[in-house]
Amino acid sequence: MKAYWNITKSTIPITLSVLFLFIKNQDNVFAAPPRLHLCRPEQRDALVKLKNKLEVFISPFGYNCYVNGTIVTPHPKTVSWEINNDCCTWEGITCNPESGEVIKLDLSCSYLRGQLHSNISLHSLTALDLSSNDFNGQIMSSLGNLSLLTSLDLSYNRFSGEIPSSFGNLSHLTSLDLSDNQLSGQLPSWIGNLSHLTQLDLSSNNFSGQIPSTIGKLSHLTFLLSLGNNKLIGPIPSSISKQTNLQYLDLSNLNTQGPFPELVKTKQLLTDLDVSKNKLKGQVPGWLWTLPYLRHVDLSNNNLINFERSTRSGPSLMMAALLVSNNNFTGNIPSFICELPSLRTLDLSNNNFDGVIPSCMANLRRTLSDLNLAQNRLHGGLPEYIFKYLRSFDVGHNQLTGKLPRALIHSTYLEVLNVGNNVINDTFPFWLSSLPNLKVLVLRSNLFHGPILLQAPFPKLQIIDVSHNHFNGALPSDYFVKWSAMSSLATNEDKLSRKYMGDVYYYDSLVLMNKGVVMELVRILKIYTALDFSRNKLEGKIPRSIGLLKELHVLNLSNNTFTGHIPSSMGNLSALESLDVSQNQLSGEIPQELGSLSYLAYMNFSHNQLAGLVPGGTQFRRQNCSSFEGNKGLFGPSLEEDCRDIIHTPASHKQYETTEESEEEDEEVLSWIAAVIGAVPGVILGLTIGYILVSYRPEWFVNPCVRKKHKHRRRSNATH
Repeated sequence: MKAYWNITKSTIPITLSVLFLFIKNQDNVFAAPPRLHLCRPEQRDALVKLKNKLEVFISPFGYNCYVNGTIVTPHPKTVSWEINNDCCTWEGITCNPESGEVIKLDLSCSYLRGQLHSNISLHSLTALDLSSNDFNGQIMSSLGNLSLLTSLDLSYNRFSGEIPSSFGNLSHLTSLDLSDNQLSGQLPSWIGNLSHLTQLDLSSNNFSGQIPSTIGKLSHLTFLLSLGNNKLIGPIPSSISKQTNLQYLDLSNLNTQGPFPELVKTKQLLTDLDVSKNKLKGQVPGWLWTLPYLRHVDLSNNNLINFERSTRSGPSLMMAALLVSNNNFTGNIPSFICELPSLRTLDLSNNNFDGVIPSCMANLRRTLSDLNLAQNRLHGGLPEYIFKYLRSFDVGHNQLTGKLPRALIHSTYLEVLNVGNNVINDTFPFWLSSLPNLKVLVLRSNLFHGPILLQAPFPKLQIIDVSHNHFNGALPSDYFVKWSAMSSLATNEDKLSRKYMGDVYYYDSLVLMNKGVVMELVRILKIYTALDFSRNKLEGKIPRSIGLLKELHVLNLSNNTFTGHIPSSMGNLSALESLDVSQNQLSGEIPQELGSLSYLAYMNFSHNQLAGLVPGGTQFRRQNCSSFEGNKGLFGPSLEEDCRDIIHTPASHKQYETTEESEEEDEEVLSWIAAVIGAVPGVILGLTIGYILVSYRPEWFVNPCVRKKHKHRRRSNATH
């Protein structure tokens, strides 16, 4: 009995397990069959109808989309539609797994073009994203019927007209982005009724009028991602200061005037503030520096004149970026800046600061990444302390003196160095070639002197401007052999990364001579290359190795004393757009190979000793005559059509023409002389005979019958 119980006891778990599996399988057998298609037919039909109304266009140039800060390559999502009947599997579609209703429609970056006329009858939608396409016309008012929407993104299209008033019914919206369109009219006051909004972006449109005060009712706003780049006027409403949840506030480019507004209070969570490109005047309020979480501040392009020091707690410990360029600040650089321990980006350029660069900035040597003090009135020497993590250093257009600080050799992260237009007196800083990341070097308009010899190549240098100095000597023929960044610059890394030099909050800028004019590059393309050695005392031949710089866009060697021929290897500079070798002592021909440079839009060969046939490429025919003047013997179809008054005919060519013309003229003269010599005796003889005949009038001449009688008599006498 005990044994039986033990056996039974041991088999009970197994029996229960088998029974459980059986019951489970029975449930599956008798349960309803699984749904084959989740998508509801009427919603599938609505999506197909929407697709048929739109055109898919593939741009031959391509473009990139930014989605949540990530680069996304566009592709036509609707191509996958109708592959099967289950629209919940289509790209860009998200369905409720229980009901099969479409709740999210994401057609961003889909190469779609057209107007949205038909209703989007997907009343269960909670998110609609049509951004980064080519939609045009007015926004459908029927979108206001999608009452469950919490997120609506129509940015980066060409929508026009006013915001539909039906949008006021979207009471569940938490995010609304209509930026970068062509919308117009006034901002509606009902926007304050969208009480659940946390993000609002209406920037880069054509909105006019004032900012409605009702915007202050949006108490949940944390991101206001911008109202700028519109045609709004009037003051910034004080009601914005009541939004205690704001973290990001962008009121740039509003054309607003007056003093700096009391936007925020010290207890708020504001981290980013942008009031740039307005007409704010007066002083920057001191309360701004007491905000505990403030990280990025952009006050640039206003009429501000000074900083108010706070009487309360010290400056923000979090501030990482302070941009105040293009204002009217005067006096010394304020010392409180040195008390911002987290500061990475400081731009004080294009103001009227004077004095010296404060020594207290040594406090920032372990944090500063971008420092721009250009276009001020600073004097004295450059700081000798080491900015360990400095990426960009611009002190151009000041009155700085002395030498380049050798401490820069320790700034191994340095990419941009601009000390142009100062009074720096030094030799060429060949020691900078040890910096592994240096891409831009500008020394122009200083007192640099001596040869430009390199002890080692610059591994990543792609822009160098040493013009308007006193450099001299010759460049060896292999001078450019190891300038690898200008030889093959475009890499996969460059294509995938941001287009411009800088970071999210700060872009490098540069003033450069290009195509014969001074040009400001507000942003520098990462693939841009330029070499400017002009207005120095360089001599000798232009190095043949210049032809290795296949990625070079701008080449300026003008106003030196270069001699010899223009290297034919320049024909390899396939990316070249601007070439200036004027005001030298170059001789020989302009290489015919330059005629194949299809991007060469500007060139200047004037005031040299060039001769021979000018290349016949289209780009040569489009140049002004002044590009070739001051040479002793250039000729060719591209010059003879329009430049006869400027170009001197080459001596040999002219001598040949003169000799040939003179020979022809001599032959004509000789022919006339011969003709005259042969004709004169005949004329005289004829006149003499005529005179005799007329004067004496013999009978045989006067009467023809007498002639016949004489002949008849002679015959008769002969007969007899």
